[in-house]
Amino acid sequence: TSSFGKATALPGFPKVDSFLDFSLAGSIVQGVLFGSVTGASALATDIEEGFFDRLLASPTSRVSILVGRLAGGAVFGAFQALFFIVVLIPFGVSIKSGVPGVVIMLLSGALAGMAIGGFIAALALKTGSAEAVQSCFPLLFIALFFSSAFFPRETMKGVYRTIANVNPISYLVEGLRGLTIEPINAANVAKAVLIPIAIGVVSITLALRALATRLAAR
Repeated sequence: TSSFGKATALPGFPKVDSFLDFSLAGSIVQGVLFGSVTGASALATDIEEGFFDRLLASPTSRVSILVGRLAGGAVFGAFQALFFIVVLIPFGVSIKSGVPGVVIMLLSGALAGMAIGGFIAALALKTGSAEAVQSCFPLLFIALFFSSAFFPRETMKGVYRTIANVNPISYLVEGLRGLTIEPINAANVAKAVLIPIAIGVVSITLALRALATRLAAR
């Protein structure tokens, strides 16, 4: 905020009380994305060390092994959202959508954690390698960097803006940002909730297929 506070005066920048209000959404999404790698790395480690095989030998649903990990990612995502909100409020963050907006932000964090975790879990099940899972960390950072997490799309130009326009993370961030800087409305709620649901449908489908492939190969 100290470095970029004056950027709020740029043409096209959304009306905010401070850059801190603007950056809350990006902070939440960044925490959720990076936290998702940690959960999936644990799944890959379970496979490497044989714990996954012991789970398969137990009388439990095979799908529940994956669902448990994804549910853990959802809880962690909600916690990330709550953490940044609680930590930044004393520094001046004001959430214009009030308590209902905070609840939606926590739900969005949970859904995003599950959605991104689905992609990483699919990679973990496909490769069985924690190292391979950790290697996707830079890709998540690139996906975050080429979005509107740190600056609004209206201030971007060229290829950077083109990529940000098609990057679903941009719309997720903008939904969360709208809940921070505007009174609650349907458009922001839809972005914050429906975008991670759409991503989750794709990612969890891939994870389930990777799980089926691994089970079939045993």
